[in-house]
Amino acid sequence: MAASDTRPVHLIGVPIDLGAGRRGVDMGPSALRIAGLCDRLIHLGHDVTDTGDVAVRIPESADAGSERARFRDEIAGTNRALADRVATSLEAGALPIVLGGDHSLSIGSIAGAASWAAREGDDLGLLWFDAHADMNTPETTISGNIHGMGLAASLGYGDPVLTELGGSTPKVKPEKVALIGARDVDPGEREMVHESGIRVFTMREIDEKGIVRVLEEALAIVRQGTLGFHVSWDMDFVDPNYAPGVGTPVIGGVNYREGHLALELVSDGGGMVSMDCVETNPILDDRNRTGTLGVELILSVLGKSIL
Repeated sequence: MAASDTRPVHLIGVPIDLGAGRRGVDMGPSALRIAGLCDRLIHLGHDVTDTGDVAVRIPESADAGSERARFRDEIAGTNRALADRVATSLEAGALPIVLGGDHSLSIGSIAGAASWAAREGDDLGLLWFDAHADMNTPETTISGNIHGMGLAASLGYGDPVLTELGGSTPKVKPEKVALIGARDVDPGEREMVHESGIRVFTMREIDEKGIVRVLEEALAIVRQGTLGFHVSWDMDFVDPNYAPGVGTPVIGGVNYREGHLALELVSDGGGMVSMDCVETNPILDDRNRTGTLGVELILSVLGKSIL
C-alpha cells in the first residue's frame, strides 16, 4: 500500500507532563514508538526520521511558579525548542509529527508551523480534535494546568509568556480554526469561545450531522485562505472505551471507526502541514491500547486505507 503523501516524515517526541494534572503522559512518546509507529510508517511507504525528544525537565526538579499557570516558564522553554524543531522540519520540506506528552506542547508546535507559514507569506489553519476546549487562561482556569490553555494561547489569549512565544501573536486567526468533539467545557472557556468566534463542533453536532458532514465543514474552514493546516489531536477525542489511557477521559466521545474516518477525510483532501498526537498516558492504559490506537490513527491521516 503506497503512501498518499510523499513528504519525508519527521517524528518529534515531547515527553512533557508539566502541563497536566496527573503524571504519566510524559511516557506517551515511548508508548507510540513501542507500538511500532516508525516501522509501520516505513511499511506504508514513508521516508521516516525519528529526530528524538525535546529535552523536558520533570516536575520534581522544576519550579511550579504561579498556581494560576503551573510550570509556565519550563513549559515555555520546552515550547520554544519545539517551535524551532517544527519550523526546521517544515523548511526542509518534511511533515513534522509531534508525539506527546500533554497538550501544552501545542503552543510550540503551532508557533513553529505558524512562523513557517508567515515566512511563506500566508496564514495557518488549525484543526483541533479534543473533548475539551483548552480555552482557559490564568484568569479563568480552575486547575492552573497549562494543558488546558493551548488553544487560547495560540489565539492570543492569556499569559504573554505563552501567547507571544516565537515573537508574534496570535498564531492563528479565529476564522481559520475548527474545534471538533468538545463535550467538557469550563464556564470561563464558554465565554472565551464565544468571544473568540472560533467554530466549535460539539459532540451533539457530531451526533446530529455525522462525522462526515462535520469534517467537510471543518476542513473548509481551515483550508480557506491558508497555506495549509495543523492538526492537534488529543486522544481523549475518542471515547475512553476505545482509548482508556488518557490524562482526562470524558465519556461520550467518538468511536473507533469515527476516529479513523475523521483522519481519513483529512488525508483525502490534503493540506495538513503538521500534527500533534497528545495525551496518551500509559499508566492509565490497558496493554498499550491507546498507544496502539494512536499509531493506527496517524497511519490513517498519512494515507493508510482499507483497499
